Amino acid sequence: MIIVKPVVTRKEWNAFFTFPNSLYKGNKYFVPYLITDEKNTFTPEKNPAYEYCDTRLFLAYKGKKVVGRIAGLINNKLNAMNGMKQMRFTRWDVIDDIEVSRALFEAVFAWGKEKGMTEIIGPIGFSDLDKQGLLVEGFDQVGMFITLYNHPYYHEHLTRLGFEKDIDWIEYKVYIPKELIPRVQQISEMAQERHGYRLLEFAKKKKVIPYAKEIFHMYNESYAHLYGFCPLTDGQIDMAVDQFFMVAQLDYIYVVVDKEDAVIGFGLLIPSLSKAMQKSNGRLFPTGLLRILWSLKRYDVLDMYLIAVKPEYFGRGVNAIILHEGIKKAIEHNVVFAKTGPMLENNIYIQTQWRIFETEQDKRRRCYKQVLK
Repeated sequence: MIIVKPVVTRKEWNAFFTFPNSLYKGNKYFVPYLITDEKNTFTPEKNPAYEYCDTRLFLAYKGKKVVGRIAGLINNKLNAMNGMKQMRFTRWDVIDDIEVSRALFEAVFAWGKEKGMTEIIGPIGFSDLDKQGLLVEGFDQVGMFITLYNHPYYHEHLTRLGFEKDIDWIEYKVYIPKELIPRVQQISEMAQERHGYRLLEFAKKKKVIPYAKEIFHMYNESYAHLYGFCPLTDGQIDMAVDQFFMVAQLDYIYVVVDKEDAVIGFGLLIPSLSKAMQKSNGRLFPTGLLRILWSLKRYDVLDMYLIAVKPEYFGRGVNAIILHEGIKKAIEHNVVFAKTGPMLENNIYIQTQWRIFETEQDKRRRCYKQVLK
C-alpha cells in the first residue's frame, strides 16, 4: 500500500532531503545535492523567495520505507505579473513504480487546486538559479553541482501521467583551445578601445561584493524574457552572493563596466565540484568541505554558472571580453573543457557564442506541463 504524507516532522524533513542519495547510491553520474543548501532553500526564514512563494513537501511510503518525494511550489509574484494560475513541481524523485508517482502527483494536484491553480509545470524551482529541467538525454554524463540528475524512467512516468513537453534546455561541453582565439581577442580589444569598456581586476573576493547588487539587477534585465523567469529580489540576490561567492575563484570572476563604471556584463565560472560532492555524498562535514577546497585548486573541468550581458549591449563585444579572459585563464590552468549550464533550446543568441569552439551537446532537459482538471 502506498501512503503519501505532507512533510511535517524533523524526521520527515531529513528523509525528504536525503532520499535522492539512497535512490542513486552507486550511480557514477549522479552528483549529490549539498544537503545544507537544499534545507536552506526550503526554509522560509532563510530563503527570501518565500516572501512570494508557497510550497508543500510530500513523501511517499510503502510500509515504513520512503519510496518517493515531491515538492509543490506556487510563485504568486510571477502569477500576478503574467495573469496566470500556475503551480510548479520540483525535487521529484521516485523508485520505478508508476503508482508511487501517480500518488505523489495526485497529492500535489490536490494542494494546487485548493490554492486555485489551473495548470502545473516542472520540474522547475523558485527562480532561474534553482535546479530545473528533467534529464531526457545524457544519462551517461556526470552532472553539474547545480543541476538535476534522474533515471530514464522518470520521462515515461510523466508521459503516462498525462504530462507533455513545454520546453527543453540543452547543455554543451565546450572544449578549451590550445591557444587564444584571434577573432575573440580582436573583438575584445576593439570593444575596449572603441567603447571604453573595462574588465575589472580584483585582488580579493570581497572587492567584488560592492558590485553584486548591480550585477544581479543586470542579470534580472538580461534574463527577463526567458521561460519561467522571475526577477530576483534584493534578499534573493544576497542569498545568491553568499552561495556563489563561497566557491568562486578570482581567476574566473569577470565584471565588465562601461566608461561610467556601470556593470554591463558578468561571467562566473567555477572549477567543477562534481567529484567532491560525489565523494562527500552531499555533506560538508567531516571531510566534505576539505574535498571542495581541494577541487577548487586541482581541476581540469570548469562549470559555467552565469554569463549575462545588459540587453542594450548585446552584440557590442562584451561577451568577447568575458570569453577571451575565460579562455586565457582556462589555458593557464590546463582545463580540458567547460560545461555550460542549461540553455533554452530557442535561445539562439547564447548558443551562437559557442560556434567558434569545438563543442559536444551532452545533455537535454525538459520542462513538462499539464492542465489541472
